[in-house]
Amino acid sequence: MLWQCQTRIKTFQPTPDRPFVLGLPTGSSPEIIYNILVRRYRAGDISFKNVVTFNMDEYVGLPREHPESYHSFMYKHFFSHVDILPQNINILNGNSPDLAEECASFEDRIVSYGGIELFLGGVGSDGHIAFNEPGSSMSSRTRVKTLTYDTILANSRFFDNDMSKVPHMALTVGIQTIMDAREVVIVATGPHKAVALEKGLEGPVNHMWTLSALQLHRHPLIVCDRDATLELKVKTVRYFEGIEQAGTDARTQGPWLAYRPKTPKAYVPQQQPTPKATPTKMPQPLRINTELQRSFDDDELTPDSMSSRMVDSAVSGLDSMLKDELIFDRMGSRVTAN
Repeated sequence: MLWQCQTRIKTFQPTPDRPFVLGLPTGSSPEIIYNILVRRYRAGDISFKNVVTFNMDEYVGLPREHPESYHSFMYKHFFSHVDILPQNINILNGNSPDLAEECASFEDRIVSYGGIELFLGGVGSDGHIAFNEPGSSMSSRTRVKTLTYDTILANSRFFDNDMSKVPHMALTVGIQTIMDAREVVIVATGPHKAVALEKGLEGPVNHMWTLSALQLHRHPLIVCDRDATLELKVKTVRYFEGIEQAGTDARTQGPWLAYRPKTPKAYVPQQQPTPKATPTKMPQPLRINTELQRSFDDDELTPDSMSSRMVDSAVSGLDSMLKDELIFDRMGSRVTAN
């Protein structure tokens, strides 16, 4: 994630007239990232002078000076330690007398800068991104949002584990606001994020798991540790590990894959093999020799009936019998009466 942020800013080469627009989160995981970015800035590896930031959410009714407000968090861990200009910092005002107008103005400011180039964020155990709780509309914009019990319980660790001290409402960018960014990077660490990661990656796009909306984004990236992948299928983990390895090889062996120019191969016409000539045999003309004639005997040509050639065993020998033997009588004359 750090490499992603630093590389994008350097590649963009921001200027005062063309700043790099960055969306930022808060929380325990981003705190580590901000500390490393501050060290990179102090080492001269990166500058935020021409960077415009938009934070994704803020509590409603919590004073800006409160140690747990996101204003205090950002200045404590990041803004006070880098060269970002104060006028380039945009954080929602949860104490505005007109919250709806504050949300609309926030959206207008994003549009005025040409949209967000890179949006960094985290994910909750129930799959929410920013404060877009389960059930949020996929087309939502910056608005007032009522926090769920699970979110209040999870954030109570920042308020002495007292849920009554946690604000029950917040201002948050919408899912569509995040989707409009040219690139989105989400951090998910720990086994308690495993179910959310499984629903967001392997499940269908579902407004009950708002992380799943990133399936429809053109350039999403989820940064996670091994514990957060416990609910994923083995083939899913291996698939993304292969992509990560390919990206690592590209960074160490050549330009990054997304910016590597594709050089078309020169067209080399293939020569077709010359077919070998095969001898053609012409059929010989049919000739009938009419000079050869078969001689037949006259006896063989004498017509007769087929019966004249057959010998009947039932009448054979009758011609040699005497006439006395052929006296006809009745069957009754041969029977001797007792």
